[in-house]
Amino acid sequence: MKTRFTNPIAFRPLPVTIIGTVVYAALIIALLITHILVPSAPNNTPAAGVNLTEAWQDLQYISGAFHPYNSRQNDETRDWLLMRIERILARNTRGLMFDRSKYLHDEQFRASIAKQSPAVVFSDVNSNVTFSREGKKSNSDAGRESGVSVYFEGTNIIVYIRGSEDGDEDWWVSGHEPPERGGVLVNAHYDSVSTGYGATDDGVGVISILQIISHFTKEGHTPKKGIVALLNNGEEDFLNGARAFSQHPMSKFPRTFLNLEGAGAGGRAVMFRSTDTEVTKAYQKSKYPFASVLSGDAFKRGIIRSETDYLVFTETLGLRGLDVAFYGPRARYHTDRDDSRHTDIDSIWHMLSASISTLEALSSSEAGADGRGSEAVWFDLFGQIIAVFKLQTLFALSIALLVVAPVILIVIGAVLYRFDKLYIFSRKKRIEGDESDEMLPLNGWKGLFQYPVLAILASAAVIGLAFLMNKVNPAIIYSSQYAVWSMMLSAWFFVAWFFSCSIDFLRPSALARLYSLLWLFIIGWLVLVAVTILERRRHVAGGYFLVFYFAAIFLATLVAFLELFRLPRKAEYADEVRPSEIGEIRSHRTQSIASGQRLAQASEEEEHQPEHSEHQNADEDEEATERTSLLRNDRHTTFAHYPHRDPDTTEDPLDEGKEHKVYLGEQAWSWSLPTWLWLLEFLLLSVIPVVLVGEVALFLTSSVHQTLADGNSILLPYIAIAFFTILILVPVSPFIHRYTYHIPTFLLLVFVGTLIYNLLAFPFSANNRLKVYFDQKVDLDTGINTVSLTGIKDGPYIHNIVSSLPSTAGQKISCSDSDIRKGLQTCSWPGLSPKVVPSPPPHLGIPPQFGYADWLSISVVHANTTRNEARITLFGKNSRACKLLFDAPITTFSIAGAAEDDRFDKVPKEGSKEIRLWSRTWEKPWYVTVQWDGGHNKTSSYEFKTQQKRAKGLNGKAVCLWSDANDSGVIPALEEVWKYAPTWVAVSKNSDGLVEGSKRFLI
Repeated sequence: MKTRFTNPIAFRPLPVTIIGTVVYAALIIALLITHILVPSAPNNTPAAGVNLTEAWQDLQYISGAFHPYNSRQNDETRDWLLMRIERILARNTRGLMFDRSKYLHDEQFRASIAKQSPAVVFSDVNSNVTFSREGKKSNSDAGRESGVSVYFEGTNIIVYIRGSEDGDEDWWVSGHEPPERGGVLVNAHYDSVSTGYGATDDGVGVISILQIISHFTKEGHTPKKGIVALLNNGEEDFLNGARAFSQHPMSKFPRTFLNLEGAGAGGRAVMFRSTDTEVTKAYQKSKYPFASVLSGDAFKRGIIRSETDYLVFTETLGLRGLDVAFYGPRARYHTDRDDSRHTDIDSIWHMLSASISTLEALSSSEAGADGRGSEAVWFDLFGQIIAVFKLQTLFALSIALLVVAPVILIVIGAVLYRFDKLYIFSRKKRIEGDESDEMLPLNGWKGLFQYPVLAILASAAVIGLAFLMNKVNPAIIYSSQYAVWSMMLSAWFFVAWFFSCSIDFLRPSALARLYSLLWLFIIGWLVLVAVTILERRRHVAGGYFLVFYFAAIFLATLVAFLELFRLPRKAEYADEVRPSEIGEIRSHRTQSIASGQRLAQASEEEEHQPEHSEHQNADEDEEATERTSLLRNDRHTTFAHYPHRDPDTTEDPLDEGKEHKVYLGEQAWSWSLPTWLWLLEFLLLSVIPVVLVGEVALFLTSSVHQTLADGNSILLPYIAIAFFTILILVPVSPFIHRYTYHIPTFLLLVFVGTLIYNLLAFPFSANNRLKVYFDQKVDLDTGINTVSLTGIKDGPYIHNIVSSLPSTAGQKISCSDSDIRKGLQTCSWPGLSPKVVPSPPPHLGIPPQFGYADWLSISVVHANTTRNEARITLFGKNSRACKLLFDAPITTFSIAGAAEDDRFDKVPKEGSKEIRLWSRTWEKPWYVTVQWDGGHNKTSSYEFKTQQKRAKGLNGKAVCLWSDANDSGVIPALEEVWKYAPTWVAVSKNSDGLVEGSKRFLI
């Protein structure tokens, strides 16, 4: 017997199982490492002027207490930042010292350092801004509801680092225009929310800017274009600090910007939004880029409802730039877990290193000089490199693929038809010269519908699981997204394998792989049509991964088509088979399928025979194996009765060397197909699509799987995982029928285990706490004190949390849909009395509610009896934030000392029913003049004049806010929730103030 060589990469079960499993495991592990682990910070000095130990100590200080705008700690944080900046500049400017008094209260925006100095510090305690925001769209008509107006007094810190090309003039003092080439703005906000320590939101951004100042003021590292480092105050409440910056002369200088933010606690900082291609390329200089254009599209489409200072810099200041932020875990965002214990120095270095390299690139480039840019597409690969190109380029690629790909396949198909090798869709072939006029069955159509069946059933399985989880235990994804991923992936793979193998057992086909690729090509082409339309009409760049996905499908399909050129011509194959043998071929093939083995061929040439000797049949039958020929009978070959041919010119078409290439039960003509090209097809189809889809999938699901606590859809994350599960595993589907049972059986066990866990496990834990929202409202007229917690509707969770508090025992708890957070419910009860304003000593025996009236003072004067105008004087104790709420919208208002800016509307066209007032000083009296329409009917001039004489009144409510929870006993209701709520609960603020005291008024 001749020794047969076994191809280790042949399209056989063992190679396919091993190679497919290894490739997928390697890709998924690499994606998880990139997604979960943060590159380590260097042990030595990573860049000139940068000290990571110092940065870590700074973060520990700034996140040591709550420091919202409306807190005393916020003032201390500001003073500390000014002190740190002073020390950094003194260290880096050869010991130069300066008088802090010049910039602590700098009314004329004077420089704190002498002219021609490398850095200028501004302590902006003068800028104020008045602006408004439109109301929500009305449910009753196409218009909008009344909006909100805001007056804000800024306390920003601005550091101007002079560029080598900026010149020496202090143009902000002389009143001249800034240099035409402009500069670069880097921004972070130093206020936190009232319930979060602000380590990543936005402490890491703040301490990164301190290190940036140190780096660029170090000798030898002066930027080409100047850098403006902005530490703004008041971002959390309405992006107030960035809007106040628009009133400072230094806001005219930048052309580009880098905004540093945080919406999680640690991990990698993602570049999630950019204005254009040119500025995005600056981020390419980052050593560890981490970016996705998908999030940028989500902001454009309004899918992500929150905002950052990016909005102000682009829409108000007209700058071009980037948004970089930490994005998970969302459960720690705006809670007491946003502290230094839950982040690390690696995360600091990831944001800081990217910031320094990006600023160096922006400072050296001409981006932003003309105020224009092209829409961009960007994404990273394994956190090592980043691809950046124009959306127009993606659109051109999409169009090219839509046109060229099908044309190429059609041309190849035509060539195959011309050469009589197009076996796909071929049922039979007429045997030329045969008088019986019978047809030889080719069965080229077998396997055509195998892929749609397995794809539909497997996809239906994971979509069904998504709805099952949403019905039975919807919140499990909050803490166990990887368990949900494992359940979905294992379910799809097992179902696809089971039905694919079943179909292949019943109707084996050598063209099953090609037909699968053809189906993928057709589906992918239709999807690409939709993606291309979105690129063109809606400027959506987030479908980039589907474009490259289709390109991979096309290349794999192209290789599969080229593979057909190795087949014999159909006429040649048919000419070698007598019509009388057709029935015998069918019979033996049926037996082969039924037995699960090839039919035996018992003939074999004997070695060392004389040239003139005749071939002899073997005396013994060879045992049927996987390699046994499809076309064997007990003792005679199926071609034994061919007409006699000259042995010098004709060989048996299925001799031993060919027979072992025909796989179990498949068409006999498939012997000539290459057995290794499947590997090329598999690698083309799997590597790039799995990497691109996997990165998008992990980023997206990690961003949204805990947003149910914000009132977002619970079903959406499950549908997203099901969708990405299909995309990730589709590349293996053309090859899945060759897998052995070992991997599918293991995945079946994984599926059963994860399904049971996901259906029965409690969805929250100490590491993945359910976020609830606290607020306390006090009616200062009646003394009624109401505490509320807002949380998810589904399940008994919010009721269980409220019931666990001692103060709710025996109290009436009322629950209803939240007015502030859509999709959540609010439960309220009479709570513990707040002590946010110093009260009389306890020994006087005066109940707390009798002291409430002094917290807020308000007086209203109807200024003009013939006009709807009133002057309101408002004062709140121990607070610097108040607001006026009106029962009907006002048309305009004014505040003493407020700046005017045509870029901002004081009141939206629908009017305002709320004015928010933020002061930089404590217990400041507010003097507000408001005007309102009064609902005049102007169709009659007489009636209008009569109504003018009878100016109508206006009802409303004055509210002051208290947001400082640093001192024990000040807000006992909040402390009670922290102390007695289950360990799986996290507390965040529900509105601007933790405690809000109100009084009604009538004009």
